[in-house]
Amino acid sequence: MNTPNDTLAKRNVKVLVAAQAILGSQMPVYFVLGGLAGQYLASNPCFATLPISLIVLGSMLSAPVMSSIMQARGRRFGFLMGTLAGVVGSAVAAYGLWINSFAVFLLGSFISGFYMSAQGFYRFAATDMATPEFLPKAVSWVMAGGLISAILGPQLVNYTSDMFLPVEFVGSYLAVVVLNIVGAALFLFLDIPTPAKPSADSPRGRTRRELLKDPGIVVPMIAAMVSYSLMNLVMTSTPLAVIGCGFEQEDASNIVSAHVLAMFVPSFFTGHLIRRFGVEVIIAIGLVILAGAGTVALAGVALENFYIALVLLGIGWNFGFIGGTTMLARAHTPEERGRVQGMNDFAVFGMVTVASLSSGGLMNCSGGDAQTGWAAVNYAMIPFLMLAGGALLWFVIGGRRKRYVQ
Repeated sequence: MNTPNDTLAKRNVKVLVAAQAILGSQMPVYFVLGGLAGQYLASNPCFATLPISLIVLGSMLSAPVMSSIMQARGRRFGFLMGTLAGVVGSAVAAYGLWINSFAVFLLGSFISGFYMSAQGFYRFAATDMATPEFLPKAVSWVMAGGLISAILGPQLVNYTSDMFLPVEFVGSYLAVVVLNIVGAALFLFLDIPTPAKPSADSPRGRTRRELLKDPGIVVPMIAAMVSYSLMNLVMTSTPLAVIGCGFEQEDASNIVSAHVLAMFVPSFFTGHLIRRFGVEVIIAIGLVILAGAGTVALAGVALENFYIALVLLGIGWNFGFIGGTTMLARAHTPEERGRVQGMNDFAVFGMVTVASLSSGGLMNCSGGDAQTGWAAVNYAMIPFLMLAGGALLWFVIGGRRKRYVQ
């Protein structure tokens, strides 16, 4: 029988699933077109993926701000601010394309990162009213909303990128403007109480320094950082690698679509797997699958290699990221929520920023052709996987496991 919290949590999860599905479809647009538009606008091909890097940088810098806003003003207000950033960022990016200005396009990309930051908190919002038993499923179901965005986003690119020829991609960014305006209405149905303002004698929770001494906080942060950064490292270069190896833009869009599907389809059962086998096991499996993605990518540049590698990349991300999110949500008190979540996403998107910046350099400036650059991107996964794997082993085998707060 459901408790009242279960009932309210499930209602909010439905809203967040819809938001992930509809509003989240702009993210594949950014990642499919960011590198291609950058290559078109930039005078130096080494800067082709800089627009994607600035999206992630904007997300990193705004994460603590968004977290504080949501702690003070509520989730609904924060999510509406995110959609406003999506409108402004995409409009500015479209204008940059129209006037052939790389600088203006970069500014629009940076502003769009504020939307990406807000979307990152959908998964945390799902846990706000959830009981401990429902928590893994709540996170998984919200992430599963990306299944629709995986289909809608690349198709949006295919149907709108040529609307304003001879200037490519303007139509896609204008479509994202409309998407944000329409999707903002979803949050009117969200019912998550604004956290009460703390009184002088209310619990404050641990400081950031104290939180970073807790393995139950640090290890899931590392798992999320590595899973997300490796996914971004490889996915950012994928359209450039696919086209550089002689395939078409449509092939690149379809491969990214298959990748995003693989990111979110497992969400229908990831929560069940976490409850059955434990969150540490699922994170470990995710890291192994990510290693498998790099192995397949290095084995060749046939179209099937790209498809298989990107599908494995999506599944590995899903296990690592949802596992890390679930583990983190259990490791802090309610009064520490805003502090922990903002700190986590700042760290995650900071690492992703480094990965996306590195992706363009590795892909275009490795001294060889597209195949050489693609190999360099995938070899770069190794140290990150070693970091996450080592942290997880230290946590489990080293006897550092702490009892979760819940």
